[in-house]
Amino acid sequence: MKGLKKKLKILTLGIIIPSIALQTSTVKAGSFGAEIFCTMRDGGNDHESSWDAAYTYIKKQKGGFFKVSPKQAAAQITESVIRDRETFSYCVEYLDKLHPNRKLIRDLQKEEEEKKKEAQAKEQNRIRLEKELEKVNSEFPQETIDRYSY
Repeated sequence: MKGLKKKLKILTLGIIIPSIALQTSTVKAGSFGAEIFCTMRDGGNDHESSWDAAYTYIKKQKGGFFKVSPKQAAAQITESVIRDRETFSYCVEYLDKLHPNRKLIRDLQKEEEEKKKEAQAKEQNRIRLEKELEKVNSEFPQETIDRYSY
């Protein structure tokens, strides 16, 4: 019974300690990722290059089987900036680019799909009209009529 409890405690610690260490490294990666992002933006770099650098660092530091999604990395950066507002006070204005307006993106995609459908419908209509024109032209004789020949 004592041996089973001891093994259970060791097993529990073996599961808990790596997960705590992983969580700590993720928090540190998010914090330094925020520092990278904010420093680059404050230095005059554009959003894309700053985001790519921070996201690449966060992905690299995470390791493990599952990778960090862009949404998760953006959330980590935002969380780090909000938690440490005094350090990152200059960076709050850049956070809106990390979380773009999802509704606007969906509306733009929907509008683009409608334009594609409209273009396809126009193309089909053009093809149909060409076929009708060919059919009508085939009914007329191929010989030319000279209006001055009596």
